[in-house]
Formats: sequence, C-alpha cells, structure tokens
Amino acid sequence: MNVYDQIAANGRRTVIILCAFPAALFLTVFLFALLFIEADILPPDVRLQPLDATLAIYPWMILAAFLWIAFSYFKGGAMILGMAHARPVMFEENRELFRLVENTAIMAGLPTPKIYIIEDESMNAFATGRNPEEAIVALTSGIVRKLGKAELQAVIAHELAHIGNRDTRLMLITIAGMGCFIFFGQLLCRMAFHSGRYSRGKKNDKGALFIFAIGVICLVFGYVVAPVLRFALSRLREYQADATAAKITRDPEALARALSKIAKDPRVEVLDASPLVGNMCIANPAECNFVSRLYSTHPTIEDRIAALSKMT
Repeated sequence: MNVYDQIAANGRRTVIILCAFPAALFLTVFLFALLFIEADILPPDVRLQPLDATLAIYPWMILAAFLWIAFSYFKGGAMILGMAHARPVMFEENRELFRLVENTAIMAGLPTPKIYIIEDESMNAFATGRNPEEAIVALTSGIVRKLGKAELQAVIAHELAHIGNRDTRLMLITIAGMGCFIFFGQLLCRMAFHSGRYSRGKKNDKGALFIFAIGVICLVFGYVVAPVLRFALSRLREYQADATAAKITRDPEALARALSKIAKDPRVEVLDASPLVGNMCIANPAECNFVSRLYSTHPTIEDRIAALSKMT
C-alpha cells in the first residue's frame, strides 16, 4: 500500500467512523432505555416505550456530539497541545531541530509543520492538525536530547507520515467524539448527584436518577463502545507510518533503534490525565497498564521493530 492508497484508506475509515459512531450510540441508548424502563427508573409521569425513549434522547446527544466535533475539528489541535502543556519552539532556540524538521518535510514532500516542545525528560512525540498546511509536531525535550540525529529524524518522519496520510485528521475526529461523551457523561452524573443530594420527594429523586442514567449511557459509550470502534480501525496506521518513515529517511534501522530507546521511557506525566491524547503518541505513554494496552491503538514496540527489520 503506497501513501496515496493510505490517504484513500483513511478517507474511507473516516466515513466508517462517522457512520459507526451514530449507529453504535443509537444501539447503546436503546439498550439502556430498555433496561431503565424495565427497572422502573424513569420518572412516574413518563410513560415511554424503549424505542420512543431512544428517539426522544438520541437526537439531542447527536446534536451535542456534532457541535463538539465541529468545534474540535477547527480548534482541536490547540486543545490537544494545551492538554500536553506543549509550547512553541522559536528558530533561535534550536536551529538544528528546525533544520532537521524542515529537511525531513522536504524529503516527505510536505509543508514544514510547526514545532512544539513538551518539557518532559521522557521520550515521546505526536503530530496533530486537520491538514498538512496547519500541522504541528510535538516532541518531548527528552526525545530531542537523548536520540541521535538519524534516530530523531526517523521519529520526525514517522510523525510527518501521520500528517501526510491524514491520520491526524482521523484522530482529531475520534478523540473529539469520545471526549464529547466522556465530558457530558461526567457532567450529567455530577448534576444528578447534586440534584439528588438536595432534592425532596420521590419524584425529584427519580428525576435525578434519570439524569444519572443518561450520564451513564454517555460514559459507557465514551469509555467502552467508542474505544472498540477506534481499536478496530487504528492499529494499521502505526505500521503504515513506520513504513512511510522508513521510505522517507531510507533508514529503517534508525527508526527501529529510536523505538527501542523510546520503549524504555515513553511515559509523559502530563498525559496521565489525558489518555486519549496519549494514543496519538509514537509510543503509548501508558503501555505498562493492562487496560490501556487492551484499548491501545498501537501495536507492541517489538512487533513494529520486527516489521521494520524486514525492510532493512
């Protein structure tokens, strides 16, 4: 599969995600509506069948998700950089890094992306941006300092491959969609808790429980259903970015060495609270956690190095 095939494939994956998310959300809402009605959780003045309840709730959830995703599509890059506490690098601050990124971008046939630094001694990197013209490469200070020039160029080429293959746009959409439901789920659960805490009477209690139930739907979708959809579509992109990086630099061994070093210290502390952003990194910052590995969008470092060795 060449770069143009990968771009077309990512376009198809974007369409699949945009179709699969609403369908999976509808099924999730319907199943919970069935459960809540059977358990008599709805307020006493509400008499709905599961499908009616789903049709009453679902459009509002879709509207909220659409508005959130639209906002994230245009502002998501800045939000992700904010979560990572990344800062822009000035040319005078690190001219060698600027030239390395610029030269690698020329080799990849892409516009030179903006460069951001995350002040952390660990070794990791990610790219973001909805298109190559507005792309950003973020690197930890540790990876810039600890890798050799060829290894660092291989990492930069890997991130440029994500930009060129339009992986960054795909990840913006999936992260925005998942983040939307997690945010609203947590918000509704807190609202229900405070409403139930200060309410008086059975009717108010059931109203708070109803809000809590909708919050649970959002959390289940954001933490369980959506990651499965993302998992099914995302792992190939890391192999493809590795292969593309090897073609850009003509040095697959450099990327293999870089991955081997990165695997020893990939954790970026500021991303502990933002696991969705962590999944954009060249190596998952939470690989040591079993649950994180279960839902990781990354193949193991060992498998990626083995694939690169076949290109040598």
